[in-house]
Amino acid sequence: MSEDLTGRVTVTLDLDGVTDKAGLMDRTATALALPDWFGRNWDALVDSLSDHTLWPEGAVERGLLIVVRDWRPFAESDPDQWRTAQDVFAEAVDRTPALAVVLALGGSSQPRSGHAGRSVGA
Repeated sequence: MSEDLTGRVTVTLDLDGVTDKAGLMDRTATALALPDWFGRNWDALVDSLSDHTLWPEGAVERGLLIVVRDWRPFAESDPDQWRTAQDVFAEAVDRTPALAVVLALGGSSQPRSGHAGRSVGA
């Protein structure tokens, strides 16, 4: 966990090796330290992302930025579930203005030629 330039608490959601919904749910639960009762379904995910009482320490006051990395293999292996994930991220952001979710275009920590280190919103 770190802080971005706007002062938000930043959490990286690394999807390296994730190719399905179950993997996304597990990684999200781990990255955000969600409680054991997290339901690992789309409704539970949007509710958890937009529930500031589940956010990391300091995020309620400063806001939360979730950076999703290495998402492309999941998007390619299951495009329908990936679209749903993006819709869930967007709904959570719409519900909670202090939340931002961005997709890292660079992918992994390994250098890739032709890719800039930019991010886009979900």
